[in-house]
Amino acid sequence: MSELTISPQGLAELCQSGTKVDLIDVRTPVEFREIHLDVARNVPLDQLDPTAVMQARGGSRDEPLYVICRSGSRGQKACEQFLKAGFTSVINIEGGTLACEQAGLPVVRGKKAISLERQVRIVAGFLVVLGAVLSRTVHADVIWLSAFIGAGLMFAGITDTCGMGMMLARMPWNQCSRDTTSCNLR
Repeated sequence: MSELTISPQGLAELCQSGTKVDLIDVRTPVEFREIHLDVARNVPLDQLDPTAVMQARGGSRDEPLYVICRSGSRGQKACEQFLKAGFTSVINIEGGTLACEQAGLPVVRGKKAISLERQVRIVAGFLVVLGAVLSRTVHADVIWLSAFIGAGLMFAGITDTCGMGMMLARMPWNQCSRDTTSCNLR
């Protein structure tokens, strides 16, 4: 079983033809609140339960489920989870929300936020600089902090899994309150 994909143009054609499109956005609630396709609902990747999503849809397990994230990577991970759970009619949107916005698909815009990717770069950069400064001013062994962060970034690049990103996604500033109507929390 391999992952299926569709281009933003293909998705637009489906929507324009009147075909029902069941689309989940697997980004964090704050990222979703900032911008999302008007037909998407938010199911964050760190809370994704493929069986629960399929049961909640009310449709046939053979009806396609479309998955989107910011640029395609988290969408691919979500599709892999669905495939592992035995659901084969799952389709990742190529290029994610960024590509769909560029292709002119209708989006809903909300409150701006710093993207998770930028947050990771900010925190990683800060920790590397902190390790370097403290190794010169406090103790030479603190340089291992910078080495640890560098190794983590290499691991993230090789595996496409970012532990720092997963931790930051759970921080309070990356969550929406339950009474915020612009976030679709489960």
